Formats: sequence, C-alpha cells, structure tokens
Amino acid sequence: MMRVYGVVGWKNNGKTTLVERLVAEITGRGHSVSTIKHAHHGFDIDAPGKDSHRHRMAGASEVMIGSGVRWALLHELRDAPEPPLADLLAKLSPVDLVIVEGYKRDDHPKIEVRRSDAARDPIADTDPMVRAIASDIAQDGPLPCFDIDDIAGLADFILAETGLT
Repeated sequence: MMRVYGVVGWKNNGKTTLVERLVAEITGRGHSVSTIKHAHHGFDIDAPGKDSHRHRMAGASEVMIGSGVRWALLHELRDAPEPPLADLLAKLSPVDLVIVEGYKRDDHPKIEVRRSDAARDPIADTDPMVRAIASDIAQDGPLPCFDIDDIAGLADFILAETGLT
C-alpha cells in the first residue's frame, strides 16, 4: 500500500502552491512522489477540436493519448458517480508517497493550510485526520503549526509521519 498524505484547506488558501513546493522538496531528497488533485467541477485536459477531445465527444468511455514524453488516460464517468479516492489511488503506479490535494472528507492524514485573510472554520476542528497546520500566522491549539514557507520543516514532518525518513 502506498503512503498517502493530504493537503487540505478552503479555496484560495495556497494548497496548490504548497503541494508544488512539497513535491519539489521531497523528490529533491530522492523520494518518488505522485499527486492526486480533487476538482469540484468538470474539467478538460484536452482542447476542443483536438483528436482526443473529438473521441470523447463521440462517446468513447476512455481515451488514451501517448507520445514520446508522456501519456494520459481520460476516463469519462458519463452518469456514473465520482470514484472514491481509494479507487483513484489504485490506478497509480507505485511510488514512495502520494500527496493528495483536497479530498478533505477522506480518511488519510492531512496538513491544513490556513491563511490569515481566510475567515472560514478550521477543518481540524472537525477532522481528527488533520495532523498539522501550515499558516502565515501563528496558530493556537494542540496541533503542530508550521510557517507556510517552512517547506523543509513540513517535508520533514510528512516524511516522519509516513516512515520515509
């Protein structure tokens, strides 16, 4: 089973930037990392008019695009329900660590990102899987709090929590 660690927070708190910086830091230390990003809306990674888009629009259930530098698999749900995180994790090739952005209601350890200008209820108050806070201001409470720019410290924490140190 792959090690999974999440980054959660409310919209526009810096989750994607933190994930990007953590991936660079952790891969720079020699670990293999994959990511899963939750999207709340429909999205496209191919452009209208391109062959792959035309295949999907014609009704293909899956369209795979391959080249000499990457491949991608597009799977259309049509009217099927959104797959659970566990099903998506099972589709990934094995790596040392999967960093999950979003999926705040799922049962995996997480770091919550909080910004001083975001006036939303802390996720950690209702989610025991939040193990630490990354913020631009000091936080009171029982959880470890890291400066949002302390990427090395956050990476150390995640690697220790997942047994990758």
